Amino acid sequence: MALSRRQALQLGAAAAALPGASLGADPQAPAPAPAPAPAPAPPAAPAAARARVALAVSTYSYWHFRTEKYPIEKVIEHAAATGFEGVEILHRQMADETPAYVNGLKRAAFRSGLSLPMLSIHQDFVHPDPAERGKHVDHTKRCLELAAQLGIPVVRLNSGRWKTIQSFDELMKVKGDEPPLPGHTDAEAFQWCIESIEACLPTAEKVGVMLALENHWGLTTRPENLLRIYQGIRSPWFGINLDTGNFPGEPYAGLELLAPHAVIVQAKTYYGGGEWYTLDLDYPRIAGILRKAGFRGWVSLEMEGKEDPLTAVPKSYQVLRKAFA
Repeated sequence: MALSRRQALQLGAAAAALPGASLGADPQAPAPAPAPAPAPAPPAAPAAARARVALAVSTYSYWHFRTEKYPIEKVIEHAAATGFEGVEILHRQMADETPAYVNGLKRAAFRSGLSLPMLSIHQDFVHPDPAERGKHVDHTKRCLELAAQLGIPVVRLNSGRWKTIQSFDELMKVKGDEPPLPGHTDAEAFQWCIESIEACLPTAEKVGVMLALENHWGLTTRPENLLRIYQGIRSPWFGINLDTGNFPGEPYAGLELLAPHAVIVQAKTYYGGGEWYTLDLDYPRIAGILRKAGFRGWVSLEMEGKEDPLTAVPKSYQVLRKAFA
């Protein structure tokens, strides 16, 4: 029976779909050899090898509370020219909190290709008076909202201190080892800190900004004290800001203790001699400690030396970039 044109086309399409079939092929010819299997993909590099730590510089590196406030806009310009990826803002260095000023900082960072990874604030939860602690809780909440406006993902906290040693210079002479107020204990202060931080966490979650408690002079001078507060909270919106220079003794054991819980790191350098003390920190060793702990976040330079920051900050950048490459 003769096939219609439509039936012939359908049969031809079906034949072409058969493995090894082609138009005009000899039906008696052997089937072609199968294509070779693709070469296996090279194994993925370990996560630690792929990760590259991002470097920021704190605006504090240019000021040190010594003279009139160093403009943050100038820090952004110098940081970008030096090679940093971000600028950490010290809250007390801001000219004001008006929308025009805040938005101007955001614009300046964006135009320079920089992130703003942290807002470092000053507050003090070591107060026997609940009303006084409440003022510092309110201040922290306001700064969380300010950080959100700036697009900053984390706010640095201090625990606070007893202030039984009034002068900070004198406190540095005893490496932060300050006795409690008469009639009170450190155990009370730990609880005050935990309760105060917990009161700030709903705001942190609402605005999407983490809190990071620093091993700063005061109640958190000793790393085990900082861990006591950290472990008393255990919130995904709370972590540790690990400062490489704020240890009362040899730093490396303390760094190893805190590194697994760090969400951001502040790295001290002391060109020209430190304001209160000078440390010779081994940054390749510190970088190794952080890598071992799985740290992949920001490292923010705090150049605390007396040398001109316009020369000391670039030298510090090279030290950190080499160590964390």
